Parts: sequence; C-alpha cells; structure tokens
Amino acid sequence: MEATRVVDAKGLACPMPIVKTKKAMTELETGQVLEIHSTDKGAKNDLAAWAKSGGHELLKHTEESDVLKFWIKKG
Repeated sequence: MEATRVVDAKGLACPMPIVKTKKAMTELETGQVLEIHSTDKGAKNDLAAWAKSGGHELLKHTEESDVLKFWIKKG
C-alpha cells in the first residue's frame, strides 16, 4: 500500500506510538495515507480507536516479524 509518510515507532511504549502518529497526521492533507510501524502490541487497539475517534480510516494492518504495520487514511 502506498503511503505519503512513514512513522517509525518501533521500540516505543504506549502512548508514544499514538503521540508520534498524531503529530505526523497534522502534517498530512485529507485523503493522504500514513504508515505506522510499532512493536507495542497495544498499538493495535490504540491506533484503531484513535483513528475512529479522529474521523480517520484504518485501511489495513499487518504483523511482520513482531512489527505491527498500520495504514491510516486522514479524514
């Protein structure tokens, strides 16, 4: 999936993946896609809830070698 920007939040514990995602999202235009990489297992629920509450769309998430990857489209 094509992303406009990638956030590397690997090795960071909650709430830092959300903090970094929030900051990066403010720099995107509506409709652009942010890709987030995290090793925090809690990020799966946190990012899904954050995207929904912020009017964004969680397009996809995968797990590869203990790295969770998320693609969120800015609403």
